[in-house]
Amino acid sequence: MWTRRQFLAGTAALTALPLPLPAQAQADSSGRAPVVLEARQRAMSLLPGSTTPIWTYGDGQDWPPVLRTQRGAPFRATLTNRVTEHTAIHWHGIRLPNAMDGVPYMTQPPVEPGQSFAYEFAPPDAGTFFFHPHCNTVEQLGRGLAGVLIVEDAAEERRFLADHVVAIKDWRLKPDGSFDVFSTDKGAARAGTFGTVETVNARPHARLEALAHGWVRLRVLNLDVSRLVVVALDGAEGFVIATDGNPLPPVPLKTWRLGPAMRVDIAFRMPWHSVRLQNVWGSKPELLAEIAFIESALPAIGAMPQLAASGVTEPDFENAERLRFDLTAGHVSPELEAYLRENKLGLDALCLPQRTFWAINGKSWSGQDHQLKPPPLAELKLGRSYIFELFNGTPHPHPIHLHGHTFRVLRSSKDEIVPHLADTVLLAPKERVEIAFTADNPGMWMMHCHIIEHQETGMMGYVTVA
Repeated sequence: MWTRRQFLAGTAALTALPLPLPAQAQADSSGRAPVVLEARQRAMSLLPGSTTPIWTYGDGQDWPPVLRTQRGAPFRATLTNRVTEHTAIHWHGIRLPNAMDGVPYMTQPPVEPGQSFAYEFAPPDAGTFFFHPHCNTVEQLGRGLAGVLIVEDAAEERRFLADHVVAIKDWRLKPDGSFDVFSTDKGAARAGTFGTVETVNARPHARLEALAHGWVRLRVLNLDVSRLVVVALDGAEGFVIATDGNPLPPVPLKTWRLGPAMRVDIAFRMPWHSVRLQNVWGSKPELLAEIAFIESALPAIGAMPQLAASGVTEPDFENAERLRFDLTAGHVSPELEAYLRENKLGLDALCLPQRTFWAINGKSWSGQDHQLKPPPLAELKLGRSYIFELFNGTPHPHPIHLHGHTFRVLRSSKDEIVPHLADTVLLAPKERVEIAFTADNPGMWMMHCHIIEHQETGMMGYVTVA
């Protein structure tokens, strides 16, 4: 076991070092080095005795790659595409300029093989975020193209002694380690096509450590394309301190639902025994992470480290405009059918799936690369507050993600909820949820289900803010 002195000495040394960057990164004119993200195929062992040709932004040794930056500081990342199809990066949950949102044909040209694209923005919020492609997402994310972006706040002086990423992702693999098909009609029309190999940080479960008596922060991310998890802590009293990266006054953790793309930060004081983070969604708990204690002489007192306050503007509830969005089964629209007939095209010509299963307000938009743009679901006025009433009229859950904005989840027709800030909200079948936000970020912003097969078979649209 490590001693407290050994652990703290190592931590201090690490804190003093600059962030590790790829060797090919070059300093820019501001003196800060941009991050270089090279999307390419690399071999990783996900099944014993075999390797899988995953796609990743990292070096293939660890998954997911984790980047760190400072709140309000310029962040620069250059994507170089070394995979066999065009791609882009969507910075999930970041309130950034529309041109940096990473939606091909909507906010930028797709990055073709061999090409590069530079992203530049200053994250306005601290917290736990991630990044992934927004084209052919079910396959590209299914192959592993994702990373974690942690935005730190310099005002958070009292640090957690342990700060761990817990990234949940399943993989659709055959017994020899090669990829199986990423999507099926049966899965797309229901709750999604689930992975065959469940992992956390690309392992069967995460093995972590923390100093006994020290405060621990777990940054839990659901990076899967389909799976829902319900997290619970066994062996310590946990608190939810952030949702989708946004700070929350500590709430005692019983259980917390995470649909695809959702995140939760959990804090607890490390006892003198191991602690287990579990998924209690099914009839039998599944181990996600085991945190082992490190012997220490830390006293069993001390307040939990505080997170910096959110910079998200609170909505004007009294004057907010209400809009309703119904999540339903869908079909190819008459407009799309007419376009295809006129141009003598099939669905495959527009990167559309062979079937369209889902819709928002009766409108299905299923272009994987957003080439054929329909009218917006809503036209929002810049600076005005809105309450979106979301209703899930289907027999399957839907995590709904809104780009470019952070909203407050207000209430649910099914459960008592703690009002909290989020960028993705999970709706159970027949559930009605209200979210509110100020439309303070101009542009065209996607709104879609983050069960990716649902997004790619119709449950996708966009709103404009102007």
